[in-house]
Amino acid sequence: MLPFTATALLAPMEGVTDPSFRSVMLGLHTPQTLGGSTTEFVRVVQHAVPLHKLASELGPCTGPIPVGIQLMGNNAEALRATAALVESTWAALVDLNFGCPAKGTLHGCAGAAVLRDPREVERLVAATVAGVQRLPVTAKIRAGWDSANQLEVLARAAEQGGAAMLTVHCRTRAEGYCEEVDWSRIARAVAAVRIPVCGNGGVLCHADIERMQRETGCKHVMIGRAALADPWIFSGYAASVSEVFAFIQRYVSVMRERAPQAERYFAGRVKQLVSYLHPRFLNEMTRAALLREADPSALHAWIEAQAAGDSAKAPSFEAKRSAVPGVGGVLDH
Repeated sequence: MLPFTATALLAPMEGVTDPSFRSVMLGLHTPQTLGGSTTEFVRVVQHAVPLHKLASELGPCTGPIPVGIQLMGNNAEALRATAALVESTWAALVDLNFGCPAKGTLHGCAGAAVLRDPREVERLVAATVAGVQRLPVTAKIRAGWDSANQLEVLARAAEQGGAAMLTVHCRTRAEGYCEEVDWSRIARAVAAVRIPVCGNGGVLCHADIERMQRETGCKHVMIGRAALADPWIFSGYAASVSEVFAFIQRYVSVMRERAPQAERYFAGRVKQLVSYLHPRFLNEMTRAALLREADPSALHAWIEAQAAGDSAKAPSFEAKRSAVPGVGGVLDH
């Protein structure tokens, strides 16, 4: 039985959805508006991932919204053994990543590389299911490798392996993160299997959640980058500018409490969010200046002033020209 408490789910994003970010994001919502999330993918290679590593990726339990552990690998026995260890944590499910298109992942024949062989998808799902007794196993795929021609075959392979839910990112591996999306592919997966399908890709606002369900028949909707543009996308709450920057300020505070790092690390994480914030929260001139800012203390001072609603005390970034480049985009895996 799936543990999700609502329709909308927070997507796992490498380099973003760590325990600190998840705790702050989940803290914005009730179980009725945000139904669940998973960790960033945990790479499984030749041996089971140690329990302490799984616990670290999961972090402390932060409330009633369920969180699962996402695994990625192509060694069936290692996945089975790791899934068995997940049951010793507070995780609510095990998710398998067959969608990551990163080059390092593909070279290791994991992530989206597995989509080239539907039989491998079934084998790896079945092995993971064999490792658990009480937790559901879900799988996340892209619509295909170079094309979506085998989408139904891939969907049925995950189902036959024992997946309790299938998440379909409607772009293929070859399409990467192109702006155009084809939700009919999600509908094709819904028609091909009996298990619940979660749609992913192309959700830009709260209204798109219901629209994707209506147009595709999917039960759940997974949101990644759009949740960075507007952290309240799951509920539809119209946050103010000061509330958005209070969210970022809280995120930095939690990171400092849980994993002391250099201030430049925290500044990098702030810039990561700044690069995705919706234009209604931040004009493009200020965004560009913030991304160039080399002094972490100045960056944090500006965030604090915005969170307090006191723009008069915020440093003026528009006139500054730093040699530090902006932060690159994140990937919704």
